[in-house]
Amino acid sequence: MRLISLVPTNTKINFLRFRKIAAVFSLILCVASAALFFTKGLNFGIDFRGGILIEVRTEGPANIGELRSTLSGLGLGEVQLQEFGQPSDVLIRIERQPGGEKAQLVAVEQAKQALGNEVNYRRTEFVGPKVGGELIEAGVTAVLLALAAMLVYIWFRFEWQFGVGAVLALLHDVVLTIGVFALLGLEFNLSTVAAILTIAGYSINDTVVVYDRVRENLRKYKQMPLTDLLNLSINGTLSRTLLTSVTTLLALSALYFFGGEVLAGFSFAMIWGVLVGTYSSIFIAVPLLVYMKLRRTGLIVGDTDDDEAAAGNANP
Repeated sequence: MRLISLVPTNTKINFLRFRKIAAVFSLILCVASAALFFTKGLNFGIDFRGGILIEVRTEGPANIGELRSTLSGLGLGEVQLQEFGQPSDVLIRIERQPGGEKAQLVAVEQAKQALGNEVNYRRTEFVGPKVGGELIEAGVTAVLLALAAMLVYIWFRFEWQFGVGAVLALLHDVVLTIGVFALLGLEFNLSTVAAILTIAGYSINDTVVVYDRVRENLRKYKQMPLTDLLNLSINGTLSRTLLTSVTTLLALSALYFFGGEVLAGFSFAMIWGVLVGTYSSIFIAVPLLVYMKLRRTGLIVGDTDDDEAAAGNANP
C-alpha cells in the first residue's frame, strides 16, 4: 500500500531567497501592530478592567448556558461565567459599571433578582481597576521572563546567535498576536496571556528543531555555503514542521468552533500563534543566522558569496 505524503521528501525550496522580502514584510507588520497598540489599544476584559465577582452554587450541576443567557439580557455589559471546583459551583464576572460603588451594588441586585433563589450566593466581591493594573503588570512580566529564560536556554545549548535569533522570532510572534487583537478589537484577558505563553513554548520548540538540524549540518557539511546549508536544514525539517502545525490547527479549530464562548479567545490566539510561529521559524529565526554571521568551527561564516570563495580556495 502506498503511503500518502503531505510534504514531498527531499524538497529543495530556496527559502533563504525570500529572506529580505520576509524581513521587510515582518518589520511592516510589527510596526503596524505597535501603532495599533498605542493608538487603538487593546480591548481589556474584566480581568484587567475590574468588575463584579459573584460566586454561586446550584442544587445540581450548573447549566452554564442558561445562566449566561439570563444574565446577558440584563444590559450589564460583558458577562463571563466559569465552572470551577464542583460542577455546581459557578464564578460570574460582570464588567465594572459606570457610576462608582452605588452602580456596582445596583448591578449586583439586578443579577440576584434575575437568578432568583434557585442558587446559593457564596461570595460577592468588587474588583477595582488597581487590581486590573497589577494583573497587566504581572502578565507583561511573565512574558518577558519567559523570553529571557528561553534566550538563556538556547544560548547555552547552541551559540549566542541561535539564542538571539530564537528570541527575536518569539518577540515577532508576540507583537503580531497583540497587533491582531488590537486590530479586531477582540477581548484581551488572562486566558489570552496564557495563550501567548503557550505560543512562545510552541514556537521555540519548532525553532529548536530547525536549529538542531542546522547545528548537525554545520558539522556534517564543513564547506557548504551557509545559505545552502540553512536551506537544507529547513527542507530537512519541513515535513515535521508542517505536519505538527496542521494537526495542532485541527485540534484548535475544534476548540474554536465547538468550545463555546469561554474558549473562543484562547483558541483564536493559539490558531494565530501557530500560523505566525510556523512562519517565523522558517523565515525569521533561520535567516537571522545569516545576518548575525553564524560562527562555524571557530571561523566567522558570511553570506553565500563569501562561503563560495572560501570553498573555492580550499578546493583549487
